Amino acid sequence: MDKSPERLEVLAKIEDNERNGRWYEPVENDPEALELLPNKVDYLNKKLTSKIKTFFANKGATKFYEDMIKKGQFIIKGVTGIENFLSVEGGAILTCNHFNPCDNYAVWRSIKPYMGKRLLYRVIREGNYTNFPNPIGFFFRNCNTLPLSRNTETMKKFLSAMKVLLERGEKVLVFPEQEMWWNYRKPRPPQPGAYRFAVTSSVPVIPVFITMEDSETIGQDGFPIQAYTVNFLPPIYPNSELSKKDNIQYMADANYKACVKAYEEGYGIKLKYLK
Repeated sequence: MDKSPERLEVLAKIEDNERNGRWYEPVENDPEALELLPNKVDYLNKKLTSKIKTFFANKGATKFYEDMIKKGQFIIKGVTGIENFLSVEGGAILTCNHFNPCDNYAVWRSIKPYMGKRLLYRVIREGNYTNFPNPIGFFFRNCNTLPLSRNTETMKKFLSAMKVLLERGEKVLVFPEQEMWWNYRKPRPPQPGAYRFAVTSSVPVIPVFITMEDSETIGQDGFPIQAYTVNFLPPIYPNSELSKKDNIQYMADANYKACVKAYEEGYGIKLKYLK
């Protein structure tokens, strides 16, 4: 099967970005995001209509992903370090490398047996919330998602909701690498947002680093479907002796170092970026 020209173009963009240290540059040909206004999002699901939509969206998304797993289109090979997740009883930020639209479900499926009635909240980009038509758009808007926005008033609502969720003991998934780089295996330096949320609410960060390997199955794009191992790394706690600014940097650095270690142990090679 021929490899998808569109995927080859994406891989070329990723390589160019890596060589030039442009870690947060988008590589997918997504349209410009529509602005998310504050009256278009109910972050804490206070409305009855929001609760109903969330119920059906989560059922639909679960069926969608589980069907992919049954068909061999989405492979979770294993989970390591779940004891690191279980060691944190209250609210926490989970961080994860971002390389596929399915990576968030790989994290959720790994922790679901231990979550009781709680759900995993996910921070998503503005365009994922505002741009996609149904049914995918319905999932993006209603599966416990917390969309970012360029709108100042919307972001005030976002930050307020984040504080409420963490203080009531919820787990929130953030992709600090910002952009999805398709099937990219290396860790990227993180943006500070996830650690700012953690420091503001005095909660730990639980780093997740997913490693992958080629399966024997070739996808419709002509590339091998990746088999994932979801690795939960030791939690990182805020340091009470540091200023807020220094704490954010400390947690971001510790997260990156943990992911580099997981990468090198998982793949058996030293991390080297293209130059």
